[in-house]
Amino acid sequence: MEHTIHVDVVSAEQAIYSGEASFVVLPGEAGELGIYPRHIPLITRIKPGAVRIRPSDGSEEQLIFVAGGILEVQPNVVTVLADTAIRGHDLDEAKATEALKRAEESRRSATDKQEIAVVESELAMLAAQLAAIRKLRRK
Repeated sequence: MEHTIHVDVVSAEQAIYSGEASFVVLPGEAGELGIYPRHIPLITRIKPGAVRIRPSDGSEEQLIFVAGGILEVQPNVVTVLADTAIRGHDLDEAKATEALKRAEESRRSATDKQEIAVVESELAMLAAQLAAIRKLRRK
């Protein structure tokens, strides 16, 4: 029998994914993390980017964009508590591109250090979202 790991991806708004997987990849604070069943326990922050889930039933890999959050790994359970999470098929490249343009304009006009930090965080999240969209389109 193949070993699996249960994966839950949730945001403040809703549960995005729940199911058995053979492998999970996501953007950890110190770099990309690959998680197989029986992984050692781990808690870390995650950066904006794509969570890739390979379902254990052999169905198509699931891609979910997360805009940061917390990852908890136990030997048989992976829990992603995302600030924002969007299913790959719900991502809209045109909206993300337009939001990126608006954020770049805001960055040019920002003067306060706190305002600059907020806008730069938004720029990083939007750039990661566009990268996730492009990765999904290549499939």
